[in-house]
Amino acid sequence: MNNPARTSVLIYTGISLAAALLFLLATYATGISYPPLARIGGAVWVLILSMIITMPIVISYMNKRHI
Repeated sequence: MNNPARTSVLIYTGISLAAALLFLLATYATGISYPPLARIGGAVWVLILSMIITMPIVISYMNKRHI
């Protein structure tokens, strides 16, 4: 994979999915009975926000590394 854009997509998507999974695991680990919609909605919210945050960071890092 020589294309830094494709590599960037894989990296920041993986980071975001891991963050959403960690959020879900944290809601179960607390022992509090959250409604399923709250858990799923929170995980989606974490996924979207982490994509927004990590996308420019990873893309710029990969572009600098590729040059």
